[in-house]
Amino acid sequence: MNEKYVIIVAGGKGLRMGGDIPKQFVEVSGKPILMRTIDAFKNADPNTNVILVLPLSHQDFWKELCAKHHFSTPHKIANGGETRFHSVKNGLSLVPNGTLVGVHDGVRPFASKATIDAAYAMANEHGTAVPVVDCVDSVRWVDGESNKSEDRSKIKLVQTPQVFQSTLLHQAYQQDFTPLFTDDASVVEAKGGVIHLTPGNRENIKITTPFDLVIAEALAKSE
Repeated sequence: MNEKYVIIVAGGKGLRMGGDIPKQFVEVSGKPILMRTIDAFKNADPNTNVILVLPLSHQDFWKELCAKHHFSTPHKIANGGETRFHSVKNGLSLVPNGTLVGVHDGVRPFASKATIDAAYAMANEHGTAVPVVDCVDSVRWVDGESNKSEDRSKIKLVQTPQVFQSTLLHQAYQQDFTPLFTDDASVVEAKGGVIHLTPGNRENIKITTPFDLVIAEALAKSE
């Protein structure tokens, strides 16, 4: 398998969390979420190269947190951009061609080793990999004032890490930004790439609200 990289995007302002610090720095069972996220990849494969994308204004605080928690897991830092698209593009500047690169949300600390390994294996073989889980709720399609029931078996909930052959992702990020780019798969797809799906894990939640934080505390204690 080719050399592995992961770009961990952590540009959140913490507004939905309602706290005084950005949500990626909030502690879960005594450890900042972002440190848990980084360690998930290092625990899956210690040789993975970690690139952390942080707003310039957050970088000194991050260094203080690393000193406070004696966090020494190796990683490089890239500057956050105006949007997630631009942040990923900045992170990609540190990723060479001919490698595998995952892009992961900084506030998803519970991606399992199985999810991470499957995504890199799929991308190594087919060029792209996006982890998904089944939709267990009933869903409805809303269009203006009308709405209708949809077949939930055809709906998948998308997670990260989304993994790609780095040359493909570099090419995709040469496109101009559009608000239609909601994740890396949509960027690659707009360039003509075919997206391959892999199994995610239900615990791989994105922590964005106080309710999510309650769930995260329970998950951390069950590890």
